[in-house]
Amino acid sequence: MPAEPSDPRASSRLAELGDDYFTTFLASDPFSASMLGLPGYDALVPDPGLAARDALDKDLSRIRAALEEVADGDLSDEDKVTKGALTRALHDGRAELRHGVSDVAVTASIVAPQIQMLHAVASMPVTDGDRGRDYLSRLDGLDGFLDGWRDVYLAAKAGGRFPVRAGVRQAIGRLDRNLAGDVAADPLLRPVAGGDEAAEPFREEALRLIEEKVRPAARRLRDTFERDLLPVGRSDDEPGICHIPGGLAAYADAIAQHTTTSLTAEEIHQIGLTCLARLREEFAEVGGRALGITSVPEILRTLKDDLSLRFETSEEIVRLVDGALERAKGAAGDWFPAYDIPPCVTEEMDEFEAAAAPAAYYRPPALDGSRPGTHRVATVDPRSRSRFEYEAITFHESIPGHHLQLAVSQTLTGLPDFRRHLGAALTAYVEGWGLYAERLADEMGLYSSDLQRLGMLSTDAWRACRLVVDTGLHHFGWSREQAIAFMRDNTATNEANVVNEVERYITMPGQALAYMIGRREIDRLRDEARAVLGPRFDIKEFHGQVLGHGALALDVLDDTITRWAARATR
Repeated sequence: MPAEPSDPRASSRLAELGDDYFTTFLASDPFSASMLGLPGYDALVPDPGLAARDALDKDLSRIRAALEEVADGDLSDEDKVTKGALTRALHDGRAELRHGVSDVAVTASIVAPQIQMLHAVASMPVTDGDRGRDYLSRLDGLDGFLDGWRDVYLAAKAGGRFPVRAGVRQAIGRLDRNLAGDVAADPLLRPVAGGDEAAEPFREEALRLIEEKVRPAARRLRDTFERDLLPVGRSDDEPGICHIPGGLAAYADAIAQHTTTSLTAEEIHQIGLTCLARLREEFAEVGGRALGITSVPEILRTLKDDLSLRFETSEEIVRLVDGALERAKGAAGDWFPAYDIPPCVTEEMDEFEAAAAPAAYYRPPALDGSRPGTHRVATVDPRSRSRFEYEAITFHESIPGHHLQLAVSQTLTGLPDFRRHLGAALTAYVEGWGLYAERLADEMGLYSSDLQRLGMLSTDAWRACRLVVDTGLHHFGWSREQAIAFMRDNTATNEANVVNEVERYITMPGQALAYMIGRREIDRLRDEARAVLGPRFDIKEFHGQVLGHGALALDVLDDTITRWAARATR
């Protein structure tokens, strides 16, 4: 157990500052609060405007100044972890505000504000009158939210900072499809579309707000994209942020934020190339067993081109995913401590969402118990989807991956709220764990065949490519076609997925680096702990230590595991 702080007042002050940051963050992003199931925010929308950003920056600066007055010597080990986590969160938050990378990230992907809006509203359960009124209040504010982003994009343009033309085109197309649809089928109506008796009284007013306020604002945003941004958009030859003013500095900060390391772009680029070289040996071995092929280029071609390796129906995808999840649930007790966490369920994305989404993603359980952990899966157009990828993706998104990690974090009631609930910002830990879970699933005996193990290697190659391609785009100045060609030549994923992936890297600089960098660090710490503990090493205890402190920066995770291993040898 950590020693008691020598000055309880310091611990109390640290807790106050952590709470201050938590409420400040949620007030600035009520969509995230709703996704977490936190009460009090469902009626609100974020203010993306420059004045609101300035106010947020001042709040973060104020908390940071007060935090610096809390002396490390007065804190317990766990409080020192909290102080380090809060220091990093404040630094990263201010860096994001300073660089404004989102101001040039016009896209149709899940990071686009017009898409985040749909997710935040669609996940609001209208189960009583108060929730129904909150839902209508949020709908009523969405025109201001969209107009606010419109102003942000125009201000970036006025400052000589332009989005990528291809992303602007995609955003226009996505908005056109949504606006052309029947308003009665709009995704924003999902909270009142299920026939729930409590929701019915709010449906008519919701329809009016969408038709009279939200859709006109979406049209204004769409017209701004076409009239003001498309003509000045960066070409496919210049998609990286190194091509905008201040872009290289912004990317250096993005690397530090998403990897929580001091690695440089050049070092990460080389790590990716080295990982790919090692993976080729595994591809040859497993490909020989699964396909009777040992040539890596031929294995990749077969995985991409053999139509017998695609799904026939959406139902097949759901059966495979549910089967993998059930096997993982059954095996978890041998690899992890006993956890009392909400269930994880599989949900299919609708056609609108799947159009710009990855093959799957995870949504944590709501804290109020209104929603379980959800593994959302794209099943639209099953003949375009590869059978061999979905088991690895399931283990990444559900158990032993994101669901296990994030649901466990919610149970850590002894930690400050910001560490329990905002850990997703520590991408290297969260996504590193997800990728670690894909390999761990093989140790757990969860893959159903060597073909599915090829899928595991395929997703590994995909994440190794991210190290090369993300740095290639944003540091070395690669073109969009260079990035697509590299992914095409080194992964088994199909052309549509390759293009979607590259579009994602263009609009989310640095985020794609987190997966492999984080996984490598967890692997390293496990190997070192095993070397220190020898026969006393217990995989359940190791996993309990990795998961038992919430999401951590990788250097703090290193300290935590190193201290645990040292104590366990005594």
